Amino acid sequence: MHVQSIAVYPVKGCRRVEVQRAAVEPWGLAGDRRWLIVDARTGEAITLRDTTAPTQVQPLPASHGVLLRAPGLPELAVPCPTGAPLSDVTLWSNTFPAMPAGDEADAWLSTAVSRPVRLMWLDDPTRRAVDPTYGKQTDRVSFADGYPVSLANTASLAALNDLIGTESVPVTRFRSNIVIADAPAWAEDQWTGGSIQVGEVTFRVAKPNDRCVVTTIDPETGVKGREPLRTLGQHRNVDQELLFATYLIPDGTGTIAVGDPVTPLVG
Repeated sequence: MHVQSIAVYPVKGCRRVEVQRAAVEPWGLAGDRRWLIVDARTGEAITLRDTTAPTQVQPLPASHGVLLRAPGLPELAVPCPTGAPLSDVTLWSNTFPAMPAGDEADAWLSTAVSRPVRLMWLDDPTRRAVDPTYGKQTDRVSFADGYPVSLANTASLAALNDLIGTESVPVTRFRSNIVIADAPAWAEDQWTGGSIQVGEVTFRVAKPNDRCVVTTIDPETGVKGREPLRTLGQHRNVDQELLFATYLIPDGTGTIAVGDPVTPLVG
């Protein structure tokens, strides 16, 4: 088994950036989901569940910040803010402070997604805890849904697409950080509660990923369909959770790279 691809999502909900290697930090891969789009009035997170418009925003890592691109708009360099007053954001059941990126970034993104929004920077990634049901009290996560890193298995995708038939979906629908190859289909199910080694870094396998409507959205066009949720509902429904891919929690730091071996750890 080995790492086939690695992706980070600098701004939650926007397009991915594929990388050959990534530093692993306690709260996720470096540069992954440290920026968040929120409603300008309430501070609540705007995700692809609310609008597919962020699929047309391409964020690119830049020196001390992020570069934003979208059709019909000039690119905008947004530096990581420093010293600005913090403002509360709400992501699912968590409300915690983050740092506003500034009026220029807010105006640019509001135009890009056609609604009043603000861009927020998670200046301190230790603020948000992982659900202690599946992690330790000290585990932290960025603006990702709930856990620092997600992993998908190409063989599991092939098995799912065989069940789907004519409307097969790409692995990018699942917005995973790590995609592995040469593992048996659904091998990741057996790793839950244990650990795996990816390159030089050990990860705990927290729980399978419960999928939502975001997986029905084409990550390139923003067009919605019915798959893979319809087929997951028929074949991967466990206690009303539609399962595909799995969540990881780093048990240390280091670097992972495309081609790295992936090894389940025993004991």
